[in-house]
Amino acid sequence: MSDLFGEQLQALRAHSLYRQLREIGSAQGATVSLVGKHLVNFSSNDYLGLANEPRLRKAAIATMDKFGLGAGASRLVSGTQSPHIRLENALARWKKTEAALCFSSGYAAALGTIQALLTKNDIILLDKLCHASLIDGAKLSGAILRVFPHNHLGKLESQLKWARREHPDARILIVTESVFSMDGDRAPLRELVEMKLRFAALLFLDEAHAIGVIGPNGRGLAAEEKLGDAVDVQMGTLSKGLGGSGGYICGSRSLIEWLINRARSFVFSTAPPPALAGAALAAVDFLNSPEGEERRQLLWRNIETLHDQLPRQSTDQKASDIASAIFPWIVGDEQAAMDLSRALGNEGFLVPAIRYPTVAKGSARLRITVTAAHEQAQIEALCRALRRLTSKLPNAYGVREEAQ
Repeated sequence: MSDLFGEQLQALRAHSLYRQLREIGSAQGATVSLVGKHLVNFSSNDYLGLANEPRLRKAAIATMDKFGLGAGASRLVSGTQSPHIRLENALARWKKTEAALCFSSGYAAALGTIQALLTKNDIILLDKLCHASLIDGAKLSGAILRVFPHNHLGKLESQLKWARREHPDARILIVTESVFSMDGDRAPLRELVEMKLRFAALLFLDEAHAIGVIGPNGRGLAAEEKLGDAVDVQMGTLSKGLGGSGGYICGSRSLIEWLINRARSFVFSTAPPPALAGAALAAVDFLNSPEGEERRQLLWRNIETLHDQLPRQSTDQKASDIASAIFPWIVGDEQAAMDLSRALGNEGFLVPAIRYPTVAKGSARLRITVTAAHEQAQIEALCRALRRLTSKLPNAYGVREEAQ
């Protein structure tokens, strides 16, 4: 058995797809200590810099002092501790929905919710670039699955017509993300809502990379577009913009009650530590405050700086095209992406290479993320290093000669 895995690992190495864990000897932040080396961190989803925020740490410690470390069992077995109830009430108020339910992770929220919503006689229409958790949830549901090209409204419409014609009694669920994790672009939410209403479908929106970044008080794309009431299932995480760990679903009270009864990843999982709920509640309170909105505006100033300073690749985007805190630098070749990431590491920057199966084969990239914790000088230094490195071998790093 070990020889079999060894051969498979060797195949990964041969195709530049082998992965290793990196040990970080410090807290998350704009800078991190990587095996003794001090690097400026452009790899984190901690968009608001809350992962090491003192007020969240104090809230976690105070909650742990009162409620202990572990939750004991699943919430349906040993009871639900007060911090989880308070967090869910706060999330529902913040997202302006009737109710909310927390899960141990965003992955668990996706798997449990999609599986609970559908049967083998129902239909899922899923954007091709959706996160693995959404794909896995769709597959595990047993429903009929159709994938439409990324943000392709015409293809989605044809699939909706097919679904209503061939399966008139089926429940149809459209699944998409508000901000896509590897490209950083947004879903055409207004058009998706129009389609879901026209074809009597349900809409599942994963707001993981929009929470804390987009919309009033960081409530996400649905809030920014004033379409929250039209989205049937709003999913998010506590582990990115909110700086902690876990996932949640917001929606109608009947939806949440159904998930409590039928979402397997909720029913059969030990509840998250109450300290995590205490910290997440502090994060939601912070986002609802004027100081939280100031932090979000600081993030957007950093986003605009990175957008303006980054060397251009195949097109010149306008400032109005800025969609999120995620900036993909497309390289193409897996080994070339790893080489560029390593070169930036030697310059003092942590920028990971993203490869198959996270992205399609031949679309390897650097995934640059900026946070509110970054200083302008750090952002400018990264852009200078990237410009210097890519000017040496532009084609190898996915840059056109004339773009330099």
